[in-house]
Amino acid sequence: MAKLAAEGKFSGVVLLSHRGRTVLSRSYGMADKEKGIRNHEGIAFSLSSAGKPFGAVAILQLAQQGELSLSDTVGTHLKGYAKDIAEQVTIHHLLSGTSGLNTPDEDVQRTFQSREEVHEYYEQWARQSKVVAPPGTPTGHSGADIAIPALIVEAVSGKTYWDYVQENIFGRCGMTGSAFCTRPQWLTDEHIAHPYMTLAEGSQVDAVRNLDKGSPSPDVLGKNPGRSFIDAPGDGGFATAPDLVRFAHALGDGTVLDRPWAELLTGAKIPHSGSSFGAYDMPVHIVNGQWVFGCGGSNPGVSANWNIYPYTGWVGVVLGNCDGLPLQEITGREMRAITGASPGDGGGG
Repeated sequence: MAKLAAEGKFSGVVLLSHRGRTVLSRSYGMADKEKGIRNHEGIAFSLSSAGKPFGAVAILQLAQQGELSLSDTVGTHLKGYAKDIAEQVTIHHLLSGTSGLNTPDEDVQRTFQSREEVHEYYEQWARQSKVVAPPGTPTGHSGADIAIPALIVEAVSGKTYWDYVQENIFGRCGMTGSAFCTRPQWLTDEHIAHPYMTLAEGSQVDAVRNLDKGSPSPDVLGKNPGRSFIDAPGDGGFATAPDLVRFAHALGDGTVLDRPWAELLTGAKIPHSGSSFGAYDMPVHIVNGQWVFGCGGSNPGVSANWNIYPYTGWVGVVLGNCDGLPLQEITGREMRAITGASPGDGGGG
């Protein structure tokens, strides 16, 4: 990590914890270059897709309480969906990436100005989903697979997704440095890392302070994470590295879900390649004879990954705020170091 930081390819925090004790904690680079704020353990980073499992945890909390069933169809809780979605696609299909749904491309050029605008956009966007394969077919996670369960959480709990997760996941886990931050907070709060996005000509800019600039990367062409006023329901959020360790322990000790429901969250549902499987809103892997649970995410200027090693009590967290981070290589090395696997055995998070 020090070598990558010296080469300008890593800015962020890396943390390894064993049975609740921090074994390694290193911080590199700047959280906010303009204000001269360095990265440190107390800095919250954008999680991007690494925050998606919070939505699955929220659904399972409500299922544990008997407020919903995983076999409920979309139409049980939400109105306005096409008949084939409302009557055939279940919550289980959505969480496991087997809904058969396809969602239109997001408008990555749009700059949102309020929570309400973000909510309305993603609610309408999810309603435009179409069934492209029979429900139960592994189709990977479309946007609808993330957005619709978040809307179900809202319908059942009577709270916004953001408030529900803040109260029932971040609050219960003691994740005091984690939140669904808004763009004004991102600009003013000195405890939030700014994403440094590399432009086509090679220069790096603070994405949140340059909303007119977009990423040249083909898979997120034109995107700028700062344009979201707040992360879409079911996605993202901001967390510190120690908070993600707290989340990992809360998953294992019954704080956030009773143990059978936590095992349901991480249980393999769909075979992927080799010894990798789809669980609820996250991939899981068998590495050198042990399970590894975790989730990664990236956006222009954003990289995040957390892994839980339940057999040995290790947790690994990598949070970054610049482009160019070889996240899969880093998490692969982490897996090999913790499990003792040979280079071919470990997958990325």
